[in-house]
Amino acid sequence: MASPAPDSAAGHDHDHHHHHHHHQDGDTAAMSWVGADGRIYHSHDGLAPHSHEPIYSPGFFSKRAPPLLARDFRERAFTVGIGGPVGTGKTALMLALCEFLRDKYSLAAVTNDIFTKEDGEFLVKHGALPEERIRAVETGGCPHAAIREDISINLGPLEELSNLYRADILLCESGGDNLAANFSRELADFIIYIIDVSAGDKIPRKGGPGITQADLLVINKTDLAPAVGADLAVMERDALRMRDGGPFVFAQVKHGVGVAEIVDHILHAWEVANGKKRH
Repeated sequence: MASPAPDSAAGHDHDHHHHHHHHQDGDTAAMSWVGADGRIYHSHDGLAPHSHEPIYSPGFFSKRAPPLLARDFRERAFTVGIGGPVGTGKTALMLALCEFLRDKYSLAAVTNDIFTKEDGEFLVKHGALPEERIRAVETGGCPHAAIREDISINLGPLEELSNLYRADILLCESGGDNLAANFSRELADFIIYIIDVSAGDKIPRKGGPGITQADLLVINKTDLAPAVGADLAVMERDALRMRDGGPFVFAQVKHGVGVAEIVDHILHAWEVANGKKRH
């Protein structure tokens, strides 16, 4: 949620206190303050001032924000948001989806990294799409804000790509983040959250909006389960419980396992949103 910078509120007349904190880390300064609405705002790494919505429970699949009914897909094509912690396979999934869909659909992709363009460069290197259809965004140290509170940093390139290439489907990969990160419906029409078994079979039951409220949960790298002692039956049980029975897919994205099922979920949502039949 955006708020005016603290100087714009300097002349107002009430008795609560505004606290300004400056944190210096190299050349990057962060500042926080209490806004007129009582929320704590901060600004850093070039992002607009924003606050974070409080999260009081792991969340419920059945209570997730629905897709926006009034979306005009002529302004920006159907957008798939792909989120998840660092190293779970988000970029690998982006590549796999491009390879699966690019012959039948006009695609474009936006990747997010905090201080590099590495994921976008990975897609270019592996020929996921023509280079001009891929944009890499550096979000700074608050990657979740770029997909939720201050989405303009992603909306701009997505809208531009959509119009340049008359895209059918746009793919937007978030920077790696924690289990509380999830996409705003203003940005993503279909949300995928990807975790992997190497972090342990406890992850699904830890909850958080990514796990409980994404339209599709992907549990990746199942081939590593024996090596790390993860029990896939436990992960399946907990995923179903935490997601109120909402869909999830076991996958080995790097090896193509589960990708067709993920694509089927995406195209079903695309058909519903657009009123079109898949190609």
